Amino acid sequence: MFTRFCNYLSALTHIPEQFIRFLLIGSLNTAFAYGLYSLFIFIGLHYALAIFFSTVIGIFFSFKTFGKWVFFHSGNRRLLRFFAVYAIGYFLNVGILKALTAGGITNLYLAGLISSFLVAMCSFFLNKFFVFRKD
Repeated sequence: MFTRFCNYLSALTHIPEQFIRFLLIGSLNTAFAYGLYSLFIFIGLHYALAIFFSTVIGIFFSFKTFGKWVFFHSGNRRLLRFFAVYAIGYFLNVGILKALTAGGITNLYLAGLISSFLVAMCSFFLNKFFVFRKD
């Protein structure tokens, strides 16, 4: 069913199916990590610990879901590369936000939205050609 839905969206939008899978699974991953963060806050963890634990668990969850549903790889030997992509994404996100705010976009919500889209595009290509490339 997921495959048919992605095929339909791809045909409708002319966006490659794999990128649609990436966006949909990425949305699931974001919801999962946010849910964990919310749970940790609810049970009384300090926000710094809540962010840390939800990020670490979220990275492992994302690795499995991206591997299985987007890039069709199920092994764990690419995990270190996946962590590297997350690190690159973090620094890229901070750099883009800094550039956008220095360029006059002072609304951090808008800047964050723009940055998230750009980082997602880079993340897709890094995952496709570095982490989950066909060996």
